[in-house]
Amino acid sequence: MRTVKEMIESKYKPSNFIEPTAMVIDALQKLSSVNLSYLIVMEGSEFKGIFCERDYARKLILKGRSSKETMVQEIMTTDLPEVALTKTVEDCMYLMNTKGTRYVEAVNDNKFAGIITIHDVLREVIANKADVFNYSLTNELLDNAESGNIF
Repeated sequence: MRTVKEMIESKYKPSNFIEPTAMVIDALQKLSSVNLSYLIVMEGSEFKGIFCERDYARKLILKGRSSKETMVQEIMTTDLPEVALTKTVEDCMYLMNTKGTRYVEAVNDNKFAGIITIHDVLREVIANKADVFNYSLTNELLDNAESGNIF
């Protein structure tokens, strides 16, 4: 499967940026205009985190806060797992699964390079389904053969 670098390069140039001091209501309007589920929170050229629909639902609405009075930095996600550009789609899947997240931060020399989403990973798996399923089936057959459990 492809590397994180290849996935980042194949994605559209992101336009879904927002400042940490922006109001949540403005972030929601931007989410709607870019038709994505997350925004990349940047302060100048420094990556600060992401703001996503889950942040809004869980950290604002369920806590009775106002989107007109709350800044993005108060509810954004800042602890994304990081993945190097040389890692693979499988590495992203593993991180997402073990960390319980839908997003990972791609980094190059400890600098922000992009965001990989669960949707990016799913698109890769679907595009390469023959490889994924043949690999899984082959490993299952090998495991069964080694243990003596052949159909």
